Amino acid sequence: MPSLFYEQTAIKTKMLLSPFLTLTILLFFSSSSVSAIYSIPTCSNIVPFKNRTDRISITDYGGVGDGRTLNTKAFREAVYRIEHLKRPGGTVLYVPQGVYLTESFNLTSHMTLYLAAGAVIKAQQESRNWPLIAPLPSYGRGRELPGGRYISFIHGDGLTDVVITGENGTIDGQGDMWWNMWRKRTLKYTRPSLVEFVNSQDIIISNLIFKNSPFWNIHPIYCNNVVVRYVTILAPRDSPNTDGVDPDSSSNMCIEDSYISTGDDLVAVKSGWDEYGIAYGRPSSGITIRRLTGSSPFAGIAVGSETSGGVENVLAENINLFNMGVGIHIKTNKGRGGFIKNITVAHVYVENARQGIKIAGDVGGHPDEKYNPDALPVVKGITIRNVWGVKVNRAGLINGLKNSPFTDVCLSVINFHGMTGSSAPNWKCSDVSGFAYQVSPWPCSQLHNQEPGSCAI
Repeated sequence: MPSLFYEQTAIKTKMLLSPFLTLTILLFFSSSSVSAIYSIPTCSNIVPFKNRTDRISITDYGGVGDGRTLNTKAFREAVYRIEHLKRPGGTVLYVPQGVYLTESFNLTSHMTLYLAAGAVIKAQQESRNWPLIAPLPSYGRGRELPGGRYISFIHGDGLTDVVITGENGTIDGQGDMWWNMWRKRTLKYTRPSLVEFVNSQDIIISNLIFKNSPFWNIHPIYCNNVVVRYVTILAPRDSPNTDGVDPDSSSNMCIEDSYISTGDDLVAVKSGWDEYGIAYGRPSSGITIRRLTGSSPFAGIAVGSETSGGVENVLAENINLFNMGVGIHIKTNKGRGGFIKNITVAHVYVENARQGIKIAGDVGGHPDEKYNPDALPVVKGITIRNVWGVKVNRAGLINGLKNSPFTDVCLSVINFHGMTGSSAPNWKCSDVSGFAYQVSPWPCSQLHNQEPGSCAI
């Protein structure tokens, strides 16, 4: 694909800022100057974008975008060609305008899956032909049911240097069939994610719409160096377990400038489930989340509840949340083991939520009866600052564990306001220690009322 094409796309991306990004800029930056807009910090440079010159089209392999023709053979043959010809610098698989119905397919290293404007890759609604794969070792079984799990719609395992991008084309999981099976309890195995990368590195996912995932939308697990930027993720509010982005036992991940409206957590950082996650022992670390806007009946920014491999060094800032269950939710349980530490959430706006902040040690189930109830998680170094909430029913809840209290919890410059005409939202706390500074309503006696140094900035 000519380099000019990429240059023009990059220019359009910078010029046509999405509405949610514009809203974020207006809320968090007092200056409207162009220089202020273009000096916004980014972590996306952890994976350099590749300008690939070799290009093939899905139509070269018989792809038909009429919304009816099954294109599984076309996608699989195109990826096979990229994998085995090994062009220097990799190859772009171009999907032109149209609706391309297909079964699940795998990607390969050194490729770009590029969806043109108006291009839709749509999952076939037929579970009988959906491949099964082994459970993830840090989960020990399927997340929903014992045994294996259905492979993700678009899948990558052991890959390097992969880009999924385009001109706001759409990847549609057509999740209705799967949601209905979940509701009727007729599932045989755990539902497929929309996009999953396993044991992979140097991944970019950008400038696309992801909708109606059967299960979690974007799931990098055991990965390193992953960028998710300028994406829109959509699913109905009543769609079960349709998390937006779930970094899982992964490191150096950047999630920025995106809009997510789904039926579950917008972003949930994970690292394995009970005894299986403890044994696998791979933490999630170095996760940055910036300029995210969204809506969900569950959490906006979540850590957990599967954190048995440990989660550390997470930064989430400049977040706008509307019509939420919980704004910020850090969750674990007895039997999880692992740790949650050095988590910073800052500059958050929450409007219309059941609860502003929840940090709890009694959330989430267990994979089986083999877990050790004495494997207690360690939760420390949680900093939440500069949060403004309106129409919030309850300000917050912090429930540590009696034999493993949550420590170094720092809340500063936080204001929650209840529904019009109602009393101020309250807090509930137990088994926690730390500081609170300029928090309204006042949280609880376990948090000392004093300026706690850097966390009040």
